[in-house]
Amino acid sequence: MPQNEAIFYRAERLLGEGFMQRASRCRVIVFGVGGVGSWCAEGLVRSGIGHLTLVDSDCVSVTNINRQRMATVHTVGQPKVEALRRQLLDINPQADIAVMQQFYSEETAAAFPLEQYDYVVDAIDSLASKAALILHATACGVPLYSSMGAALKLDPTAIRVAEFWKVKGCPLARALRQRFKKQHTFPRHKFQCVFSEELLTNLGESHPEPVVGESSLVVTHGNGSLAHITAIYGFTLSGLILQHLQNCSKL
Repeated sequence: MPQNEAIFYRAERLLGEGFMQRASRCRVIVFGVGGVGSWCAEGLVRSGIGHLTLVDSDCVSVTNINRQRMATVHTVGQPKVEALRRQLLDINPQADIAVMQQFYSEETAAAFPLEQYDYVVDAIDSLASKAALILHATACGVPLYSSMGAALKLDPTAIRVAEFWKVKGCPLARALRQRFKKQHTFPRHKFQCVFSEELLTNLGESHPEPVVGESSLVVTHGNGSLAHITAIYGFTLSGLILQHLQNCSKL
């Protein structure tokens, strides 16, 4: 059996040869490859998605190591998209993985032709950029899957999936809805979100994030977050895409 077929043997056993062929042709763009997006990308590549575009302007910081797929002591200072691309190609060397080390915003949206993709993943943590991407993706009619806030969480059993307007207990979702209502501009179609109603408080003291050498570009007071939460968010997003792709084949 060729290596590439062997890699996806268990996935094909579950979902069938037809699904794997569609997955190999599927094009997904992931915005934000941090704590959530990096694990989503891994879930997609391990499941046979053949074409992936990774979008993130940041470089790996030492404080990313506790929760981001590509963050290790050896990748600190490297562009996140490049570090993650190398790791994903170690999983499937035949995957087509493009990278864009750019910041998505309303002003840069034209550089991202979303209509060329089958799915859009929103794992952005900036409110303005997230709102702009949601409006852009839904206007293009491309299926969108979005991560709400993953910080300040501990309980994995509290993680849920719901349509955006039905998300409960998430400050980020609330802020997005308020923004859309204030601007009288709304998403053009419904989309699924991963979220949790749990909201803890930081118990540790607030210090600027540590800088190691000259490689950490941003010094912030970030909220606490853990790998098991961000990974579940990311893998759930990838699972929603796989489920949709499988269900479409039954139509």
